[in-house]
Amino acid sequence: MKKYLAITLLALLGALGAQAKSGDISVAGQFGFASHHSLFALGTQVQIEPVNNFRFAPEFLYYFKNNGVSAYNVNVNLHYTIRTSTAFAVYPLAGFSFAHFKYDQSHWDWGYKSGEDCYGANIGCGAEYRIQENLSFYSEQRFQIMEDHNQSVTVLGIKYTF
Repeated sequence: MKKYLAITLLALLGALGAQAKSGDISVAGQFGFASHHSLFALGTQVQIEPVNNFRFAPEFLYYFKNNGVSAYNVNVNLHYTIRTSTAFAVYPLAGFSFAHFKYDQSHWDWGYKSGEDCYGANIGCGAEYRIQENLSFYSEQRFQIMEDHNQSVTVLGIKYTF
């Protein structure tokens, strides 16, 4: 049931994106680090700005295996952008998170299951710098509050705005 809710939410965000005007949609590639299991990640993010200064940012991160643990994470965040200059902006962010952690057999001996789904919330901030008219670098720092997996997540990315 929770998976269907997440899929429905992402579909609604996609519909909002289809209604957005030109210049209101960005696609990004990103690199991340999560503190709970010390996992490095690669991912993607789509930023949809249906109203000035507010944007939805659905994202997917794949965390590479470290010490027998790997994961993937789906987030849907809301940003409120504050432009400090034509090239620089900061934004607080808040949103929802779903993560699936997968454990190797060696971790089962410690009382872990083979896999675990976690739901939670994100709260944090970000900053972006426009390199060229349609190309920006950004950094986000957020805290994920999830069942038994609270963690700090750092993301660095580069995005292209259409």
